Amino acid sequence: MIAYLEGKIIFKKDKYIVLNVNGVGYKVFLSQKALSMIPETGGIINLFCFTNVKENAIDIYGFKTQKELEFFGVLESIRGVGPKAALEISSLGSLEDIKEKVLARDEKIFDGIPGIGKKKAMTIILELTGKIRELSPFHAKASEDEAEEGLVGLGFPRQKAKLALKDIPKTLPAEERIKQALKLLGRES
Repeated sequence: MIAYLEGKIIFKKDKYIVLNVNGVGYKVFLSQKALSMIPETGGIINLFCFTNVKENAIDIYGFKTQKELEFFGVLESIRGVGPKAALEISSLGSLEDIKEKVLARDEKIFDGIPGIGKKKAMTIILELTGKIRELSPFHAKASEDEAEEGLVGLGFPRQKAKLALKDIPKTLPAEERIKQALKLLGRES
């Protein structure tokens, strides 16, 4: 897998660049934010890369820092979020801004990204909340019960969320506790 590239930009388009690395041209997809910050054609750039191998293509996604690459990997690992959506999400602002909005359960952060409606936004936020805390030293106020906060974020009254969670073991991961509580509440995750 291609994990890092350094070379000369020979072509720049709306969503990608072509990077000349020792005579080989690599098509590397970048976020809009990254594209606006890189040098013009002819400039030298180094990128951390995620290589996505599909049946009919190999796509490379580039990032200026290792942290951006890690965050992209977390986004891309969420069911229903592919690499192109993850790249768009990762370009919504600074890494810290995105983390802050996700931890605040602000689903409006995903407005304008094709294929991500309110329901999918809440699913992404729920899955990201725990993963973001593990990703970096960034810490927001930790709620006493992440599963309870997740249910409240989905629109359930706090008291109803507490009742649904009271018999579900706290030793389970928050995502699993939420799934079980949703079943009890008559909803599917």
